[in-house]
Amino acid sequence: MKIILANPRGFCAGVDRAINIVEKTIEKYGAPVYVKNEIVHNKAVVNSLRDLGAVFVKEVGDVPDGAVIIFSAHGAAMSAYSEAKNKKLTILDATCPLVEKVHYNIRKYSRDGAKIILIGHKGHPEVEGHLGQIEEEIYLITKSEDVALLPFDKGEKLAYITQTTLSRMESESIIKELKSRFTNISGPSKGDLCYATTNRQMAIEQLVGKIDLLLVVGSTNSSNSNRLKELGEAVGIKSYLIDEPQNIDLSWFDGCKNVGITSGASAPEYLVQELVKNISEKFPICSVEETHAVEEKVKFPMPVELN
Repeated sequence: MKIILANPRGFCAGVDRAINIVEKTIEKYGAPVYVKNEIVHNKAVVNSLRDLGAVFVKEVGDVPDGAVIIFSAHGAAMSAYSEAKNKKLTILDATCPLVEKVHYNIRKYSRDGAKIILIGHKGHPEVEGHLGQIEEEIYLITKSEDVALLPFDKGEKLAYITQTTLSRMESESIIKELKSRFTNISGPSKGDLCYATTNRQMAIEQLVGKIDLLLVVGSTNSSNSNRLKELGEAVGIKSYLIDEPQNIDLSWFDGCKNVGITSGASAPEYLVQELVKNISEKFPICSVEETHAVEEKVKFPMPVELN
């Protein structure tokens, strides 16, 4: 059996920055440090930071007055920042700059008088943060069929934005439907999808015809990891999402000669290497190869409070 590792895979710049923010905040202020929501959607990462002294909470109200709070990479509603200030919390912001760009566009479109449509998945922390950027209603849609249900006239002034971790094919089809139905709709010129989301999806597309099985290392609540698994299925590859390297079913490998492995943008590389080791202990492996779709050189600066 041959193992082919997709590239790029694993941590994006926003995730790497968010994890560093938690670690350096604990170094500077001491434990405990409170984090609103999971800093990134990966169980192994969250558990390792919890061991260092991070306490993950759902609501700002769960944080003691005067403590230190970090807002996760997914961003948060404006009301959460106001509540944190009222509680005299020391605020560190780990919101991914690409998510912040979407927040900026929401406020810009709103100032321009447009009604805003958000393409995303209900309940995801990033989506909740987007919805809380302005007081006006933002209309959330998830699939192309939702476009017909929007309560707008054909020529009404509209703008769309998207969750950063959607499938490229998924978002493109919805945007096409929006533009077809509404003549006066605008959106970001380069789109809102995260570069890492797009690159990891492209890396899977390069594996089409080369693998019989795709294993995606990532947690079940990770949007971009789920999209990688769904993309594999969409292009006809038997695909599974694995949270931990030991969680493999040997029946997946029946008749399999070439296994592709990738990981979501919030999954650490050591989990990929543990998965390779686990497979190698159960099956004879002739080689482990790496593909190369695109080289990522993106880096985001740390908050000034931690410089």
